[in-house]
Amino acid sequence: MRAYAPWLKTGSTMIGAQVGKILESKHPKYPVDRKIHGYFGWRTHTVVNPDESASKEQIMKDKPYLLPDFGHLPSSLAVGMLGMPGNTAYFGFMDICKPQEGETAVVSTAAGAVGMHVGQLAKIHGLQVIGITGSDAKCKWVVDDLGFDHAINYKTQDVSAALKEAAPKGFDCYFDNVGGNISTSVIYQMKLGGRIAVCGSTSSYNSPSLPKTSILQPAIVFKQLRMEGFVVTRYGDRWFEGIEKNMGWIKEGKLKYRETVTHGFENMYNAFLGLLRGENIGKAVVKA
Repeated sequence: MRAYAPWLKTGSTMIGAQVGKILESKHPKYPVDRKIHGYFGWRTHTVVNPDESASKEQIMKDKPYLLPDFGHLPSSLAVGMLGMPGNTAYFGFMDICKPQEGETAVVSTAAGAVGMHVGQLAKIHGLQVIGITGSDAKCKWVVDDLGFDHAINYKTQDVSAALKEAAPKGFDCYFDNVGGNISTSVIYQMKLGGRIAVCGSTSSYNSPSLPKTSILQPAIVFKQLRMEGFVVTRYGDRWFEGIEKNMGWIKEGKLKYRETVTHGFENMYNAFLGLLRGENIGKAVVKA
């Protein structure tokens, strides 16, 4: 939401994904009481025609869809591990980083909705995982609860030195959510032929100007790195593949989920600020 904010006009509805319950329906494929996912934004009620294409004014253009059967799992996972964040982790890591057993991966924002997922996927596929996050409590959580091999608190540690200590031979995969100096430190320690999935740039979202950091081209060229940015909507034709894969791992106990829940629609703004300040662990969710 923060990344797309510059494209929003004053007075427009703030964007955001929702899981809603159908209260009234004139569409035979969308029965009353079913749960539906859509980019309806910050609103308590929505009237929508699911057959219509998204308008040119909409930033997030995905059509609404009925939630598949989650079984005993909470429907809020449709905006987390079984939705956009989960698919971002799954497709970005599996298709771009192309992990191989025995390799070493680094994940930034390791305690966030995407980062915590990527790190667990890496462990599922037999990789050593190093997470970078912003507090000692988060570092402890990703190691003790999620199985990461190492965690680095970028606010209190020298990231470059800590990376060298954790993996002296370097890294094969980097899932980049932050950009800036943290990513520069990782990229200069990548192994020959390393792969980098660029998912976000949280280090710059709240900055009035781009952060200054070392030039990346020497590392990219001489280490022959493959670095690719992506937006998960490009995998729209495989969307339910990601949901099914992630759901299977959750039910097998290989993927753990965690939500930081704020109750009450009137507290949306405070939840959003908390997210930007790094107060959440896992997916930040507002239950209206």
